[in-house]
Amino acid sequence: MLIVLVMFALGLLLGFIGAGGAGVVIAVLTVVFGIPIHTALGTSLSAMIFTMISGAYSHFREGNVVVKNGAAIGIFGAIGAFIGAQIAAGLPAKELKWMTACMLLLSALLLWLRIFFANKGIFAQSESEAGPTGISFWLTASGLGLVTGVLSGTFGIGATPFIQIGLLVFFHMSIHQSAGTTMLVILPIALLGGLGYLTAGHLDVLLLFKVTIGLIVGAYIGAKFTRRLDPFILKISMVAVPIFGGLLLLFGR
Repeated sequence: MLIVLVMFALGLLLGFIGAGGAGVVIAVLTVVFGIPIHTALGTSLSAMIFTMISGAYSHFREGNVVVKNGAAIGIFGAIGAFIGAQIAAGLPAKELKWMTACMLLLSALLLWLRIFFANKGIFAQSESEAGPTGISFWLTASGLGLVTGVLSGTFGIGATPFIQIGLLVFFHMSIHQSAGTTMLVILPIALLGGLGYLTAGHLDVLLLFKVTIGLIVGAYIGAKFTRRLDPFILKISMVAVPIFGGLLLLFGR
């Protein structure tokens, strides 16, 4: 029951600031509750299935999802995630823990660039430039999907910054399209990645249920108060979340 309450509180915070928070979930499960890192990764990745369904549908209704791109990248991403889960299963817990922490800190850096330099450099790309077509489209989609899928599967995170930057740079999407399409990409990644952890014996279904219930209810309530938060504080908080998760993994017990 304590896990449900903690995940509810965490969901409130994540919903309030609009952050994904997979890294913090992993860190809290591992450091606070003593859950093995492999199980924490599998749980975090699988829990994304439910949040991505809701998020992708919402963005689809707003016209922010490029279905062809998202589906193509997501299919290859799912394959990569399953492979990543098998890679994670073969890594010692200690090494996997600090590698995941480093990945979270790198994600924070990319989020910072994405948030505070939204209209500069690669982030200024838009749908006005044509994306790849034909064989080039499939090569690009498979490359981006496999790389981000392996990252997600291995480290139990959504790899959102990596996917978004790939969509901006290689598919020339707008910022809003990249955000919505990323959620569609992550959905099959979470599905097959979770299956990968299940087949490797690193997915606790009861723990997944507790984590998912707490996060979804908390995030739903927290999201209702997002507009009351100063935009600058909101941006800082979104970057701080993966940093906190990474540091907790590095220096926690």
